Amino acid sequence: MKQFTVITLFPESIESFSQSSMLKRAEISKLIMIKAINPRDYTTDKHHKTDDRSYGGGPGMVMKAEPIIRAVESALKAKSSKLSAKVLIMSPRGKEFTNAIAKNFAKKYDHLVLIAGHYEGIDARVKKILKSKDISVGPYVLTGGELPALSILDAVARHIPGVLGDANSLEHTRTAAEDTYTRPEVFTYKKKKYTVPPI
Repeated sequence: MKQFTVITLFPESIESFSQSSMLKRAEISKLIMIKAINPRDYTTDKHHKTDDRSYGGGPGMVMKAEPIIRAVESALKAKSSKLSAKVLIMSPRGKEFTNAIAKNFAKKYDHLVLIAGHYEGIDARVKKILKSKDISVGPYVLTGGELPALSILDAVARHIPGVLGDANSLEHTRTAAEDTYTRPEVFTYKKKKYTVPPI
C-alpha cells in the first residue's frame, strides 16, 4: 500500500478531496492511504503557534521549523522501516513536477510526505534537516501548498496499479485523438447539428 502524508495547517482541505472519486475508492481498496497532519499538533507553546516574523525583517510571516520537522518525523515513524520515503516541500521555486516524475515516484517510493507551506514560506532549515526537495506544480504562486500537494498526490496515485481500474486510462499509454465524444452521433443545440467526425 502506498502512503501519502500531507503536512498542512488545513487538514480538512486534504480530507475533503481525498474522500471523493477514485482516491476514495483506492483507499477503500487498500491501494493507497492518505493522511493529513497539522503541524499545530506538534507545537510546544499554549497558543499552538506555527509561524513567526522573518529573521532579519521583511514582510509577512514564515512557518517555523520545529512543528514541521516534528510532524514529518511523526509521519515517518508511523510507517514500516522497510518503506522508502520521499519528503517534498511545495514551492514555486522548486523543480517543476511532470507526469514522468509522477510515474517515477509511484514506482520508487512507498511513502510521499508533502509539506504544504503558507505565508512567506517555510524556515529554510527544514529542507536541510529533512533532506527534502522543493517541487513546483507550475510557474505561479498560490496562497498555500495544499493544491500543489493534492495535484502531486492525485498524479502519482494514478500510476499505482489498480487505482484507475483500467490501466489503459493512463493517457500516455494509448494512441487516441485529442477530442473525445459520446452518443448520440448527432447532437443538436440551438437548431444546429454537431456530428461526431468519421473514425
